Order: sequence, then C-alpha cells, then structure tokens
Amino acid sequence: MNFALKQTLALLVRYFRPQRGRVLLLALLLLGSIALQLINPQLVRAVVDTAQSGTTTVRIVLAALLFILFGLGQAALNLGASYVGEKVSWAATNALRSDLALHILQLDMDFHNSHTPGELIERVDGDVSQLASFFSQLTLRVVASALLILGVIALLWLEDWRMGLAGVLYALLVLGVLQAVQHRNVRLWGAMREGVAVVYGFIEERLNGREDTLANGGVPYVLRRLAQYQGDAYRAFFKAQLFSVFTFSITHLLFVLATALGLGLGIWLYQRGQVTIGTVYLIVYYLGILREPLEQMRSQVDELQQATASIHRVHELLALRPSVRDDDLIKHEEMLAVALPSADLAVEFVGVSFGYREHSVSKATHRNGTESESETNPEVKAVLRDVSFQVQAGEVLGLLGRTGSGKTTITRLFFRLYDPTQGAIRIGGRDLRTLKLRELRCHVGLVTQEVQLFQASLRDNITLFNTEISDDQILQVLDELGLWRWYEAQPQGLDTLLQASGAGLSAGQAQLLALVRVFLKDPGLVILDEASSRLDPATEQLLERAIDRLLAGRTAIIIAHRLGTVQRADHILILEDGCVAEAGVRADLAADPSSRFYRLLQTGMQAELA
Repeated sequence: MNFALKQTLALLVRYFRPQRGRVLLLALLLLGSIALQLINPQLVRAVVDTAQSGTTTVRIVLAALLFILFGLGQAALNLGASYVGEKVSWAATNALRSDLALHILQLDMDFHNSHTPGELIERVDGDVSQLASFFSQLTLRVVASALLILGVIALLWLEDWRMGLAGVLYALLVLGVLQAVQHRNVRLWGAMREGVAVVYGFIEERLNGREDTLANGGVPYVLRRLAQYQGDAYRAFFKAQLFSVFTFSITHLLFVLATALGLGLGIWLYQRGQVTIGTVYLIVYYLGILREPLEQMRSQVDELQQATASIHRVHELLALRPSVRDDDLIKHEEMLAVALPSADLAVEFVGVSFGYREHSVSKATHRNGTESESETNPEVKAVLRDVSFQVQAGEVLGLLGRTGSGKTTITRLFFRLYDPTQGAIRIGGRDLRTLKLRELRCHVGLVTQEVQLFQASLRDNITLFNTEISDDQILQVLDELGLWRWYEAQPQGLDTLLQASGAGLSAGQAQLLALVRVFLKDPGLVILDEASSRLDPATEQLLERAIDRLLAGRTAIIIAHRLGTVQRADHILILEDGCVAEAGVRADLAADPSSRFYRLLQTGMQAELA
C-alpha cells in the first residue's frame, strides 16, 4: 500500500473512531444527496418528453413539482452534511492538536533546543488547520464524487453504450491527469508549509530577542532576513498554486472536448430517431453533472494533496520518541515495588557526566515526494564531568559556580529532562531511571528566577489549573508561608486576573507565587535555582520568610549568587568547568582561609561568580 495512503488511513481511523456515529450519518447524508442528484435529470426528461407528446398539463405540473421537491431535498441533505461535517472536523482537529501538543511536551529537550516555539506552533496549529477540510468532508466527498461519477456513467451507458463509453474515456483521462500530478503537488505544497513554518519560527525568535535587537541596531538585519524567508515562502506558494492552475486548465479542456463529443453524439442519435429531445437533454445534463464531481475531485484531490503534506509532517512529528521515557522501567522490575518516601529525600550523584548534543540537520526526500529533516552525527558538548556528591535527608546544599559551570544542568537532570551519559543519580535511595516520570516530578519542586505566569486568575496561576486543589488549601498555604497580608492586597482575592507578561507584579511577587505552587505540591526535594537573585526591597523580607518555611524539614539544593541565601546551606559544592572544584561543610569551609568558599565570602560572591 502507498506510504501516504497508509498514513492517511491511520489518521482517519484514529480520529474518526470516537465519532463513528457522526461519520456514518455524514456518509448517509452524502449518499442521499447523490441519489437525488441522479434522479432529478430523469424528471426533467419526463417533463420535456411529456410536453412534446401533448399530454395533459397535470402530468407536466406533477413532474415539475417532483423536480422542485427533490431539489429542495438535495439542498437540505447538503446543508445537513455541511453541519455534521463541521462537527466532525472540530472534534477531530481539536483532538489532534491536543495529542500533538502533549507529544511535543514529552519530547526531549534536545528536540526543543533545535526547534523554535514559533515553528512548533505552526506544526501544531498550521498543519492541523490544513486538515480541517480533510476531517470534515474531504475524504467522504472524494468517495461521494467517485460514486456520482460511476452513477452518471452507468446511466449514460443505459441510454446508449456510445455515450457511456465517452463518459468512461473522459473520466479516465481526467483521473489519469490527476494521478500524474499528485506526487509533484504533494512535494510543492509540503515545501510551502515548510516555508511558512520557518517564517513563524523566525518571527517568534526575533520578537523574544527584541531588546537585544533594538539595543544593538539589529532591526535592518532582522527585516532583511524576514523578507528573505517570506520571499522563500511566497515562491514556494506561487509554484504550488501555479501548478494547481495548470492542472485545472487541463481538466477544463478535457471537459470542453467531452461536452462537444457528447452533444454531437446526442444530435446524431436524435436525427436517426433513436432518442427523444428529452434524452438529448438528459445526455447534456448528465455530462454537466459528470463535470461537477470530476472538477470537485480535482480540487478535492488538490486539497487532499495539501492535506497529505500536512499528514506526513504530523506523522513525522508523532513518530519521534523521547530518549527519556518510562519504557526504561522494565529493566528495573526489582525496584518497582519499593515506594519512594514522601518526606525529605536523600540525594546522591555518583560519577555523573553529561553533555548537550549540538545538532546538524540534513534534508531527505521520500518516495511520496515529501521532504523531512533528520539529524546527522550530533556532536556532544561536555558540561558535567565525573560529578559526585551526597545530600542527606533534610540537609541543604549550596551549589555555586560561574555561569556555564553546569549548575542549571544539574537541576534538569533531577527532573530527567535529560539522562546522564555516565554515572547515576539517586533520590531517596532510588536510581531516577527506576522511577516513573510522573512520580519523580511529583517529589521534586523547583523555583527559578524566571516564573511562568498565565493569562488567568491568581487561583489558576497558583494551582496551574489543577481543579482538585481547593480554595481552602490555597488559603492555608498562603497563611502558612506568611503571605496573608500580600494576599489581602489583591483586589479580587483568588479571582484577581494576572497577565501572562507579569504586568503589575514585581519579580519578588512572581517568585512568591512559585513558592506557593511548590508548597502545594509538597515535594521531598526542593531546588532553588537563583530564586532570590532579583528581589525587590518591598518583598525581600516576605520572600525570605517564605523560603525558610518552604525548606523546613525538606532536603534542598540552592543555586545562589547572594550571600544571604547560601547561609542556609549545611554543605557547599563549587563547580568549575563541569567538575567539582570544592565540597564540604559550609561552616568548615567558611573558616578555612585556603578554601575557595572562604575567598568568595571575602571578595563578594556576586562579583566572583559573575
């Protein structure tokens, strides 16, 4: 079976199965419309032949009324098909968007590092929007058009075999042309979608970096590059559209020739007395009907070819598999019965090494004409080298080091956003690779200096849209963290609407929300990744008290530049170029003039670690 056809059928089965009742109703509506479309010309012939024979007016009127009634019935069936088709389309495309979004969120960070958010938005929304018509009626319409063509040819053949043969030749020629151009059309529309994705990715990336662009005079460069990418996308669209117009011109020429042939045969048969005037009209009418489904099939196949390009890209995305996944658990069946403690957790790094992969991408053209990207010989840039340390349950580790020394990478390894290339990480006595990802991430909490806010209420921003967390739980945590006064200052309490940009909140207030989120999660291990590096004076004391309450009785790792924050630590670990440069008890290191930590305290941590 053709590769593209397999992908198409797989997508249809997956998203039509939950709606099989609607799909069946849509098929019945389309079949009813086809039947009425084939019957109506027979009624017209009856009216014409009846009038010519001089029969009573009553029979003519009855035939005309039936024609009108059947026409109204066909319009009603088409309206119903459009309504049901749109319902099917929205349900299917929304389900596909959700599946793609979830799948992308589960892919490795390597994937996200090599694809811009704008490009992924185009893949999730743009490609799926291209499939809206495909899901609503396109596939069934193609089948319905094929059935209508067969019905018209069969009725023409019943009238006269020569007319039936002309219809067969016409249909085969048009379908042959459509088949001949299919692969090229798929490739051209696929290139167009790829060009649009590049434009989206470039715009998103440059808007995120607008401050640097404006400050460094990069606007002209950005505009030139945008014009280049838009030009590439336009040229790809122009080629695809031009080829579609070329296809239309050929099929239209074939229709003109078939109509001329059919009309000539009808006149010839009438002159020989073998058909009536009504039958000549019927032949011309059926040829007109034959043109409609063939023209529809041309545009439908054109749309289907565009959809095929999007379907291939969707399948290409869904075929990607994360390297970090729960499948690894089968290797550790003996550990699955051991539950992870819910209280504070001991942490251990044993000879951990890790490096980020630097991507190089090549393009490949498939047999169906579509193009895809693949990674070739990724290079690994070492970030951590043989790192080992321990944090006992309930203790606090202060993690220090210059920018790029590997501190943030360690936090990512705790959540299994990546797996170490060598060594092992244990939490609560369990290797991270023996824990389900959901279970692991429920036991580890993270607060960073960059807090993600949403265009939603204070309640939703705190609970991250988890409706199982009650207002009483939220208020209890706010009181327990000493944030009640801050909460009372919010104009509408938990219903206060927050902006995704963070407008109206200071950096410290945003971090207060992050602390509440983590406290509601109640993890055994808390990681503060420079969470106090941007405190404002109005909330500094409040935030410090909240951090003290959050860390009470919990194991914690603090990445900090501020001296006040690192004073909470029981132990200190200093990284340099991905290696452990110094480790020990904080009080001992602070009292040892030969230690790195001692020098940091004397010279000022922020200046030394910048």
